[in-house]
Amino acid sequence: MQAFLLSGYTEEAAGWARWLRRAVAGSPGELQIMYGVGGERRLTEIELDSLPGYQGSKPVRVGNKASTQFQLDVFGEALDTALTAARNALPREVGWDPDLVLAIVDHLETVWEEPDSGIWEVRGPRRHFTHPKVMAWVAFDRAIRLAEEHHALPADRVAHWTQLRDRIHAEVCDKGFDPEINSFTQYYGSTLLDASLLMLAPIGFLDPGDPRLAGTVAAIQEGLVEDGFVRRYQSDRGVDGLTGPEGTFLMTTFWLADNLALMGRSGEARRIFERLLGMRNDVGLLSEEYDTSTGRMLGNFPQAFSHVALINTAANLSMAQGPSKMRMAGDPKRN
Repeated sequence: MQAFLLSGYTEEAAGWARWLRRAVAGSPGELQIMYGVGGERRLTEIELDSLPGYQGSKPVRVGNKASTQFQLDVFGEALDTALTAARNALPREVGWDPDLVLAIVDHLETVWEEPDSGIWEVRGPRRHFTHPKVMAWVAFDRAIRLAEEHHALPADRVAHWTQLRDRIHAEVCDKGFDPEINSFTQYYGSTLLDASLLMLAPIGFLDPGDPRLAGTVAAIQEGLVEDGFVRRYQSDRGVDGLTGPEGTFLMTTFWLADNLALMGRSGEARRIFERLLGMRNDVGLLSEEYDTSTGRMLGNFPQAFSHVALINTAANLSMAQGPSKMRMAGDPKRN
């Protein structure tokens, strides 16, 4: 939805928001991370053993088991979108209906301490993944800003939300950061890296000049970068419940460029961006992943996330106030 807003497709965004209100009419706790193209809730996953898959890449699946997962990050994304809509003076029906926002915040208050499946929809056990906790922080932070900047939410709730926001921030910095490796980690208590940690600065959780951010970016460059491209996480550690390697991700490589730009390393950021641009096919499209060993694109094609990331990075490198700086704007308490 945020891509719709930033692209100016307010009619489509309004339709999506109306559907979302109906989808969570009973309870925000029933909000799924994905639905069918017709709004179907049930996306039962089955494996088709009779099909070999692309170049033997079994199993071939229909449906998606991730539709039943619990992911904290969706609540933060929803409220970040609401603030984007309000800041751009878009109608409330486009995505920042106060009743819907309040329902989401109230629900999040009851579930943010639970483990979840993380942004990558891992098939392993639920954990206290760091990125989803950060997005819970985003949700309360954006609720505060909607109340203070736009008077869209009850002012008497701000003190309580501020307490929750600061509590989450302190917990993430305490449990999600490992001083031994000088980096935030994939989940509490681990030493594993995850490319989703590259969102810490763009969403405003940490200042670009924070040494912990510099340490995290350096660790990711050392541990997740393969021939200049960024893997999602250390897939050989068994966290995702799958076997075998995967390709590097194009979206996360754009995220690395965004971080370098925010840190004042624009030359490095531009080199990454220009290399990614050069990977587009003859009609300018990108896939989800890239296989550095064979030099070809892999995974979903074309992939919306890759193209949205391309647009955002292009804006971050060419505008004084690109998407990253706009998301960071404000004065949240950062420890």
